Amino acid sequence: MTDIRWGYALNQWKPQFDDFVRREQHERALKTISIAGFEGVELTAGTGRWEPLGNPQQIDANFGSPEGFREFLAGCGVDAVSSFVFDPQQRSSEHLTGPLSPLAAADASAIVDKAAWFADALARLGGTVLVVRPAPSAGDIEPLDDGELDRLAACWQAVGRATSERGVRTALHVNFLSALRRDDALDRLLDRTDPDIVGLALDTAEDTVAGIDPIRTIERHGDRIRHVQFKDALAIDEANEYLQPHAQYAVLQRGGTREIPRWFAEPGADDGLVDFPAITRALLAARYSGWIVVESDQSPHPAASTLLAGYLVQRELRPIIDTFVRTPTSRSAS
Repeated sequence: MTDIRWGYALNQWKPQFDDFVRREQHERALKTISIAGFEGVELTAGTGRWEPLGNPQQIDANFGSPEGFREFLAGCGVDAVSSFVFDPQQRSSEHLTGPLSPLAAADASAIVDKAAWFADALARLGGTVLVVRPAPSAGDIEPLDDGELDRLAACWQAVGRATSERGVRTALHVNFLSALRRDDALDRLLDRTDPDIVGLALDTAEDTVAGIDPIRTIERHGDRIRHVQFKDALAIDEANEYLQPHAQYAVLQRGGTREIPRWFAEPGADDGLVDFPAITRALLAARYSGWIVVESDQSPHPAASTLLAGYLVQRELRPIIDTFVRTPTSRSAS
């Protein structure tokens, strides 16, 4: 039986590091998410006092414990934290560590420890998935060879085992800048990992910007998808600018040579390139069960984006799922 739950990502409310730090701001955002029809919230890992929701230590400092934070969520009409997005290349003031690389064997144990730290808290917050950035950006390293893919696989296998022990899945999130976009690197990495331990996070906008039809990803890797992020794309990286050094800033943030003002938007945005009803049907055909987290990624109007996305989910996407579940042939197939 298909069991899909809907969540929303908080990242769009924090365009600058010192924004979105007050509890009343969090309360307003969470209540907006709730009234838009979402039952869970996705958090992005961060460090320091400017990230009060960014990691277990900061959650303890601001809410007493994960259980205290979950009570706060319930008071805003949100049931759970669906997922945490974890990038090991971010520094951590809580651990006094700089960027860690999954390509460096010496960093693997520290990455596993941090992943387990997040997974412990996530399980207490009702969540099920740790979404991880599996590799550096393509423009910052040479194409991945077999030895490097072996190291990536060993790192994420170890992470997957650690999170599984805590009831949390690990899902690789490949953004459009990722080194895993080159050649068949993602397929080669998935071939090196256990599907029961290391899954894939489908991001509809990242695929689309990369020139990949998300439905193709579902058809190729449907049995590995453990998490889904729905956001729209407003442009495609047709010139392969992801291969530029420091593309995180020159391409993603500054828009590249075309000066794209915004790569991403909420589902259903004007001029959006993603066909969400078709992708929803493809996920159902692949028997996907789990969270679908909607996001807008730095929307200039976060509350409006949330409500617009909620309208699309309630009026178009949920009915597709309900029809699928009610259809006898669909039930027997699943």
